[in-house]
Amino acid sequence: MNVLFDQEQLLQLVTNLYVLTGMPANILDPQGRDICLFENHPPFCRAINALPEGHKRCLACDAQAVKSCAAGEGFRFYRCHAGICEAVMPIYSQNIPLAYLIFGCFLDDSPIEQQWADSRPRLGWYPGSMDELRCAFFQLRQYSAKELRAYAETLEALSAYIQLKGMIQATGRTDLQRLELYLDQHYMEKLSLASISEQLHIGRTKLCRLAKELSGGHTLSYLIAQRRIGAAKALLLQNNLPISAVAEAVGISDYNYFSRVFRSVTGSTPRAFREKGQQPPQKI
Repeated sequence: MNVLFDQEQLLQLVTNLYVLTGMPANILDPQGRDICLFENHPPFCRAINALPEGHKRCLACDAQAVKSCAAGEGFRFYRCHAGICEAVMPIYSQNIPLAYLIFGCFLDDSPIEQQWADSRPRLGWYPGSMDELRCAFFQLRQYSAKELRAYAETLEALSAYIQLKGMIQATGRTDLQRLELYLDQHYMEKLSLASISEQLHIGRTKLCRLAKELSGGHTLSYLIAQRRIGAAKALLLQNNLPISAVAEAVGISDYNYFSRVFRSVTGSTPRAFREKGQQPPQKI
């Protein structure tokens, strides 16, 4: 399943939320990856994310939150890897989560000194000034349980609004498109009817029918050869690699077999094709 995001409308939505509440919100894709809508995070989060290790930890934390939602936990509050509060809410279409609305970078209304004491052991990896990080932590806004419940209910309504306006939509590729894309991405590998059938979860009979449709009546083997020779033609003209190296690059290790296939598809040998392509155009 593919998911399309109307980034302009979604950005306007999360920006308005921030203006009204001061709490950053964002959208994650089905795998828990940030779709890069909103960057106005508080200094504490910016300091963490500015470092490769911190950024990696934030990505892993988002992915884990999404995994929990996908496992059936639904909307939930949690402490992130750095010890601050966040929450994640799935956005559904026909009971399937299309994306996740995440908000956070805040603290609850328990004593802030205690919250820092709980967070401090999680930050042993941080190489910068811990005093500066502590100062940024103490700048985070605190929200009461009542405020957080109100915000969560608002986001539930917002989730329904996002679906109603079609800001996030699921799209699916046809089997024909899936086969074409798979060959584009894997033509250089060892391919067979059995391996492609297994990878795409398409029966062999149907796969052969799709190949004929995609190639104009030819077999799957011909379709694979056509894709490989198309890539080989580009390589022959773009550089001076030995023809045997070009053959290897497109997934054919036998030079003689490559030459035969190349000629059957193009009507020319690889060497003649390269020489013809490198000749200057004749003057008229």
